[in-house]
Amino acid sequence: MPEPADISMTDAPATTKVKKTYELVTATIKTPRFSYAHLELFSDPSDPAELDALQVRSYCTSALKQFLGTTGIGIPLDILKVEGKNCWLRMPRDDLGAFSAAITAWQGSYQDGIHSSLRIRGCSDWLGALVGRDGQDKLWAG
Repeated sequence: MPEPADISMTDAPATTKVKKTYELVTATIKTPRFSYAHLELFSDPSDPAELDALQVRSYCTSALKQFLGTTGIGIPLDILKVEGKNCWLRMPRDDLGAFSAAITAWQGSYQDGIHSSLRIRGCSDWLGALVGRDGQDKLWAG
């Protein structure tokens, strides 16, 4: 039996790299199913009116019907949140362009002599891109 001193360290295997992380799954979403829009109520500054889900649905339906007729009414819209004068909507990704054009072209409505319309604050295929944008328009204001 050889003595422990007879074993040389050169016979030991080369140092191996130990992986500290393992990639379990990789997924790439190239075309999401939905797009999102952040809209704001634009009305007379003296009018403290706020949006509700029924108004949002009514305004969007009116804009889509005016711009695209019955085809526009068929665009499915999900109202995700209504807060004050702001609302967030979800729609099929392919309909975002038509929806944006309809809202932009819509003249708004008059009720009791007050003009109200919707303004697009942002659109994206990712909801996270629209969240937390409060005060962003003041970033570059002098």
